[in-house]
Amino acid sequence: MTDIGSANGPRGRHADQADAFTEQVVTLLTFLRRRIKGEYEIDQFGFDTDLNETVLMPAARMLYRHWFRIQMRDVERVPEKGAALVVSNHSGTLPVDAMMLQVGLLDEHPAHRQLRLLGADLVYAIPVLSHLARKSGHALACPPDAERLFDLGELVGVCPEGYKGLGKPFSQRYHLQRFGRGGFAASAVRAGVPIIPCAIVGAEEIFPMIANARPIARLLGFPYFPITPLFPWLGPLGAIPLPSRWLIGFGEPVPTDGYEAGAADDPATIFELTDQVRETIQQMLYNLLLERGEAFG
Repeated sequence: MTDIGSANGPRGRHADQADAFTEQVVTLLTFLRRRIKGEYEIDQFGFDTDLNETVLMPAARMLYRHWFRIQMRDVERVPEKGAALVVSNHSGTLPVDAMMLQVGLLDEHPAHRQLRLLGADLVYAIPVLSHLARKSGHALACPPDAERLFDLGELVGVCPEGYKGLGKPFSQRYHLQRFGRGGFAASAVRAGVPIIPCAIVGAEEIFPMIANARPIARLLGFPYFPITPLFPWLGPLGAIPLPSRWLIGFGEPVPTDGYEAGAADDPATIFELTDQVRETIQQMLYNLLLERGEAFG
């Protein structure tokens, strides 16, 4: 017989819920007090760790834990300290995968590392999005910003497929697109920081893109305008991501501190390194897909 006053009984569950709610209220009030008093710091890139960890990450964490049920693999391969470059595949129509990667490294890495993501120009051309990106630790995807972050010992993240990966049709899911011109590899070699390959399985299914409305995309100035089984037919409801199961895995670090001086400016060297990282991530995707099985199982 269940004791209604036990931790597992109705009263116990209600008490736990009340305690959790009280804790959330206290956290929010404490956060507001800090904001009013100006007791918070923003770095040279606009990163607001207080806002990020108190407001932005908890919202994203709900998706991470309860909607996508994300599991990490080999996260210990990411260094516990010092500069490094995490290179990941990119997919899913909207950049939800980059956000989930940020949550995972903050929550599940032994050192709870902040991932400083590099975003494309379009991100910073949209007023509200630009502000939130800066506040959550993002920086512009350009060599100067990347190298400044490396100098500060930060963990930097980049998705070299860019919009080609985000906007590819569902029929091409988990097939990597071209990795640009290897700018990420050149920056890593120039700074001598390790490259950590990362593969994300699950994002391809959240907004299955069955068509690209190019005329609308050109009108809005977007690289693509997705048509999915639910969007735009269901309006705002069609913008809710499907609850696919995710796996995020990390490969062995690729060292770059052994290259000769000037290697970062050698196209052949950079192409070889870029191709090596790309092939590693592609193989990791195949392995994680086999491990995950059904997307919605």
